[in-house]
Amino acid sequence: WRFMGHTLTDNRHGLIASAMVTTADGHAEREAAKVMVGDARQVKDESGRASAGPDEIAGSEGYAISQQKRKLIEQGFGWAKTVGHIRQVMVRGIERVDQMFVLTMAAYNLTRMRTLGQIRLQAM
Repeated sequence: WRFMGHTLTDNRHGLIASAMVTTADGHAEREAAKVMVGDARQVKDESGRASAGPDEIAGSEGYAISQQKRKLIEQGFGWAKTVGHIRQVMVRGIERVDQMFVLTMAAYNLTRMRTLGQIRLQAM
């Protein structure tokens, strides 16, 4: 079997908000995005927080910044492949691969938060 790892990433800090693994087929990426965005919307509705920006972003300056932030998304996958040893997993089955992927992305978040904390301390 071939699996795909998917993440939903915060644009501001590059933290992984959601991660999941699916079986690689022609629809996996689209279906995973629906699930992760749906989960994020549910959390937003339950917390009462609203987005800081308007819904119609495509063509705005914010969208251009978003394109620059893509590097943060790729850093998570690069870290997972090199440091997290997820390039070739040693477990079998989608449940185990998903557990390993989610745990690896959580570890990436911890290292990212450490880096963000150091940046904040230097700015003070």
